[in-house]
Amino acid sequence: MYELPLFPLNTVLFPGMPLQLHIFEERYKLMIEQCYNQGQPFGVTLIKNGREVGGRAEPFTVGCTAVITEMERLAGGRFNIVAVGTERFQIHGLKPGQPYMVGLVEDLPLTNADPDTLTHGGRILRPWVRRYLEILASASETQFDLQQLPDEPLRLAYLASFLLNIPAAQKQDLLNIGDADQLINELRTFYRREVTLLDAMLSTAQAEDIGTFSSN
Repeated sequence: MYELPLFPLNTVLFPGMPLQLHIFEERYKLMIEQCYNQGQPFGVTLIKNGREVGGRAEPFTVGCTAVITEMERLAGGRFNIVAVGTERFQIHGLKPGQPYMVGLVEDLPLTNADPDTLTHGGRILRPWVRRYLEILASASETQFDLQQLPDEPLRLAYLASFLLNIPAAQKQDLLNIGDADQLINELRTFYRREVTLLDAMLSTAQAEDIGTFSSN
């Protein structure tokens, strides 16, 4: 168990995923300055109750550590930072009397990370993630570099968790999952549902467009 500065947010951070923040509250300016100068991570937690700015917040107990990779100093001691998620952790308590929230935490590595099982699960998940991105690209007329999808199963799983357009509470449920095989299976269920819905919506929209043009 160790002490970890905590940053409660209205977002869920996953290992390996990026996070951009504008730091302007005094308590977080102090925290981020210290973390950056000491090369220390901080913990990102989804807010369970409370406010992100200007008040107290109760965090969910499972979060993700973040390492600052870029910092831009601004007027008034503010910062823009880029951080990257590293490891899951669990909060066992909060240290009182600190200028910002400090948790007593332990790392929470995934269990059941059998390489052969994960490779098989990732191979099944990958085409669903690919199809999801293809549909989004078609709907928004943007391009995704699908060759950049990672081959490593857990990196793919956390990228898939990051990409899903679902409420933060559901993303927290994904972060809470401690079994690697279960995480990939749960993601496959999410993506099958989302791809089916998006395919149906896209087909309906295309049919309506054809009907509009054919009636003219």
